[in-house]
Amino acid sequence: MATNQDAATNSPLNWLRKRRRRYVKRFGKRAIRSLFGYLGRQSLVGDAPVLDKSLFPELRPLEENWQVIRAELDKVLEARDALPPFQMVSRDQKRIAQGDRWKTFILYGFRYRAPKNCAQCPETAKLLDAIPGLETAFFSILSPGYHIPAHRGITKGLVRGHLGLKVPKDRANCTMRVDQTSNMWAEGELLIFDDTYDHEVWNNTDEERVVLLFDIVRPMRFGGRILNKAFLKGIRWTSYYKDARKQVDTWEDRFEAAVMRADALHIEAENKGARRD
Repeated sequence: MATNQDAATNSPLNWLRKRRRRYVKRFGKRAIRSLFGYLGRQSLVGDAPVLDKSLFPELRPLEENWQVIRAELDKVLEARDALPPFQMVSRDQKRIAQGDRWKTFILYGFRYRAPKNCAQCPETAKLLDAIPGLETAFFSILSPGYHIPAHRGITKGLVRGHLGLKVPKDRANCTMRVDQTSNMWAEGELLIFDDTYDHEVWNNTDEERVVLLFDIVRPMRFGGRILNKAFLKGIRWTSYYKDARKQVDTWEDRFEAAVMRADALHIEAENKGARRD
């Protein structure tokens, strides 16, 4: 027997919503990409696939404090089973994220500050809070042997950064291609790039790779800034943003509950040990 939920899922209204989503996604991408050339010309930091990190002095504290961030990451990874695969947070990533081998811990999502996750990593959150123009930030956790297929970002109005936190010893087999460039990560070092260029990632090692991935607003001339501001504001009205926001809230609660359970078990074990002594 069909449930009320099944009826809602298969309703004509839901069918229309899905059709509208596909239409907006398909033609919205074309419209946005038609602006890439203009926004690239408006850029104050050039339009290369990989950018010189010295152009972004406001990001220097991330490198200076990377070990503090790494310590908070290590604590998060103790509850890795409660971390969501990327496509469970953003269903638009299903093409490039498969299974549970690319996990995430969201701190910021298009300026939405995930309060419970930030509370788990207070020093990392404090460093991120101080970055002007920060839009998105999360730990990107890639399993051994995983490949992220070629893809492109949604807007040239953002610049993407990776801070290396856990990098396999065999660095030569853990790489990212951005356009025609090949790049390796190093722990404690920033890699800044334009993700609207075709890019893909390989972790052909037997170790995990973790970076702090973040997006900041690209420095641009007046016309580019106005257009970009309107675009980023518009994203927050789309299902792309709203669906992901709901998922972040859900997974925040799950992760917090998992940490609380682990802490309770740890305290219980300590108490039992003390009683035996």
